[in-house]
Amino acid sequence: MTSPASKPPLEHIRCNLCGADDYELHIPSTLERHKQADWNAYACTNSGYGCHGPIVRCKRCGFVYADPRPQSGDVLDIYEAVQDPLYVEERDGRILTFEHHLRPLERFTGPANGRRLLDVGAHTGVFVDIATRHGWDAWGVEPSTWAVEQARAQGLQMRLGTLENAGFPDAYFSVVTMWDVIEHVPDPLSTLQAAWRILEPGGALIVHTMDIDSLFSRLMGQRWPWYMEMHLFYFSRRTLTAMLERAGFRVMWMGAQGRYLQAGYLTSRVTALLPSLGRPLEKLVTWLHLRRMALRINLGDLFTTYARKNGS
Repeated sequence: MTSPASKPPLEHIRCNLCGADDYELHIPSTLERHKQADWNAYACTNSGYGCHGPIVRCKRCGFVYADPRPQSGDVLDIYEAVQDPLYVEERDGRILTFEHHLRPLERFTGPANGRRLLDVGAHTGVFVDIATRHGWDAWGVEPSTWAVEQARAQGLQMRLGTLENAGFPDAYFSVVTMWDVIEHVPDPLSTLQAAWRILEPGGALIVHTMDIDSLFSRLMGQRWPWYMEMHLFYFSRRTLTAMLERAGFRVMWMGAQGRYLQAGYLTSRVTALLPSLGRPLEKLVTWLHLRRMALRINLGDLFTTYARKNGS
């Protein structure tokens, strides 16, 4: 295991969508300029916008991904070691976001009625908690030991590990959710195939991720804030559809969905991206006692996909 104080060794990978080893540089590395030196770059609330290794685009299918990147085992080590107290501080905003996501999810899947739901990459279990309160037999799986301890302390059903090694039986769940997860895993195709295995016939998969082909992404170019070291893959609606189909799913709907952020947290993110703008905003929000005010943000570059399991 690599020491958390050092950078893990890097590996070259093939395209996870089509398997080709034929790519072109999409965005050059900025790591030397930013000098990111520890595993904190992989915390959910890390503000290392614009800090990343080389990002390439497959010439065969157009899929965009980080290459080279940390070895798969080291990626898991990183997430096992992650602690993120700021994530807990922003819980209220995340509750609003997940309540906002749950309503259309239940319109797609039907009412809970005690059916089983699994949240992959559940972190401290915010969505597991909300789904449980809405009548789901909700579970979470998460590699961070710290995050799982936080969730279990609330009485939530959590397994430590990844979807691939959690040991869930075949056709066990009615719904699997992945909120801002698929871009972090070292082998997204295998993760989607594992979701197919544990879903019951006709089961639903919900995936929320960034849209590299969105208007906002194209306008921002290399300054798009989601270009970060923790993100290993960058999906578009086309490439996510293609990968879901390869994994045995049928896409039913895709659409942009925003999120709720507390004003204090939002201005801290703006400061990380544009310090000259963010710092005055932070002072203003603090002076007005508005740090905990929830704001809905939708720039069109985060989208949710609803899919069903094929072959059933």
